[in-house]
Amino acid sequence: MKHFFALLALVFVTGCATAPPPEVRRAEPAAPPVASAPSDAPVWPSDAPGLTAESAILIDARNGEVLFQKNADQRRQVASTQKLLTAQLVARRGNLGAPVAIAAEDTHVEPTKLGIKAGERYTRRSLLEAIMVKSCNDACTALARDHSGSDAAFAADMNRTAWALGARNSYFLNSHGLPAPQYSTARDMARIAFAAYRVPVLRTFMRQPRAYFRHNSGRVTVLKATNKLLERSPAFTGMKTGYTFAAGRCLVSSGTLGGREVILVQLGSKTRNIFDDAQRVMGWSPRSTYAAGSAAYSTF
Repeated sequence: MKHFFALLALVFVTGCATAPPPEVRRAEPAAPPVASAPSDAPVWPSDAPGLTAESAILIDARNGEVLFQKNADQRRQVASTQKLLTAQLVARRGNLGAPVAIAAEDTHVEPTKLGIKAGERYTRRSLLEAIMVKSCNDACTALARDHSGSDAAFAADMNRTAWALGARNSYFLNSHGLPAPQYSTARDMARIAFAAYRVPVLRTFMRQPRAYFRHNSGRVTVLKATNKLLERSPAFTGMKTGYTFAAGRCLVSSGTLGGREVILVQLGSKTRNIFDDAQRVMGWSPRSTYAAGSAAYSTF
């Protein structure tokens, strides 16, 4: 499966992937949420910056070549980074100017919220921007309900889409990533991120250091990006942050390394150094074999 990633966009659009097995439609996951799948051998190179994340993977954003990995198939919760999948479903449905009527149930999520109220109406685009910039959970639940009828039904759509993208070691139960018996892996999140990287509206939103959300009342809320890297270095072009106590600190980053577009997934860090780690990776001078795109690093 050396060229697996290169096929993802085509699979997503055509819907030609094999139907998901019954377990992705069950009410409960098929395995414990943080159970370890058979571990891949760590191949994070000795000359690369160290990572505090328990699991990580670095891929070429253009062709999906896996460059380096660390416990990339270890199952764990991924917090708000799963909003990369949520955002794809919404964006690919289109008609982003359509209004979404907010329901009371949309507002019952903590802690990061827009403060939208039942009965208000906002465009899909404005809510999607709030997800990608500030990770607003009430925007997630509103868009999930608008898309599929309920957050639970939307999670089923997430699982079908993840399966089509090849993310078959994942199971999602909600649109926002708040704690639940759900899981993914660094490798699967790389597959999801690889597909998100190809959606222009998401690329635009994820690289914004701030956004301005206008409420129905006329009040404007300034949304500062959760991704601190956007204001630290021009090498970074976006993606998604995540944190819960169960998941630890998670970060999916896109940027350039040695002139090459890459995506870095870091999951399960227990320190606040996850942004520093990503910055060190993007500032690293890799070995010549990496820079040349050696086939030795292609594991799919």
